[in-house]
Amino acid sequence: MKNEVSDLPSSDSRKGESGGVLYVVATPIGNLDDLSPRAVRTLAGADVVAAEDTRHSGRLLSHLGVAKRMIALHDHNEKDRAAGILAELAAGHDVALISDAGTPLISDPGYILVREARSAGYRVSPIPGPCALVAALSAAGLPTDRFLYVGFLPAKRSGRRGSLDLLSNEEATLVFYESPHRILESMRDIADVLGSDREVVLGREITKTFETFYSGSVTEVLAELERDPHGSRGEFVVMVRGAMGRSDNSEEATMDVDRVLRVLLAELPVKKVAKMASELTGLGKNELYQRALALKDG
Repeated sequence: MKNEVSDLPSSDSRKGESGGVLYVVATPIGNLDDLSPRAVRTLAGADVVAAEDTRHSGRLLSHLGVAKRMIALHDHNEKDRAAGILAELAAGHDVALISDAGTPLISDPGYILVREARSAGYRVSPIPGPCALVAALSAAGLPTDRFLYVGFLPAKRSGRRGSLDLLSNEEATLVFYESPHRILESMRDIADVLGSDREVVLGREITKTFETFYSGSVTEVLAELERDPHGSRGEFVVMVRGAMGRSDNSEEATMDVDRVLRVLLAELPVKKVAKMASELTGLGKNELYQRALALKDG
């Protein structure tokens, strides 16, 4: 990859371009020292800063000694504000897009604006930096050759369990964001649906003073969270090891699971069978429940 000599395009390098540039700037998720010098220069050189929360980001700019005209751009107004920001670009103004923390568009606003700016022919340039999911994965000790970022799970239990069930056979490492007031409920649902013995790593308050990692089986991590007086505080990155590799068309694998289910069905009700089989095989509880029902009826 060709190395960039300057952080902002020179006037010569931008000959032939029409309008300003939209810079997508990553900002710290906790530790302010993680803001790159290039990000600082980009914010200082931009004509306008589009921020998720202008008061929150205003404090960051003040800390940097940067005074800028700001535009609020968040989930509730992005569609309406995008046209105004495109007008800024059309006038030749460079715009820096930032979110409250981390990289814009990663569970943060900016998708509509970036898509419309690119469609209109304006240059969109990323200024990389902090991202909670990447930081957490780098320290988790879970496979990272393949991972699936899911974002936030649904807030309601039924939707959350349904989403987890759809992911129960996914072999890639699963990555979720979760809020402090739902972390215990989400962990219990992960145990029920994905299996209580599935390996999980939680990153809490990444890069902040009380940064903590919890690791082990879902059961072990849940117990540790419940013991920890800070276990329901701060923002969480939840990383779950993917399902053990198996071919869905493998007759041998199906027979092995069926054998486990038949042995358990001889002694236990279907619901209990599904729970125990999930713990034994690492497969999704709901999938095993349906299979157990079919075997019992058959």
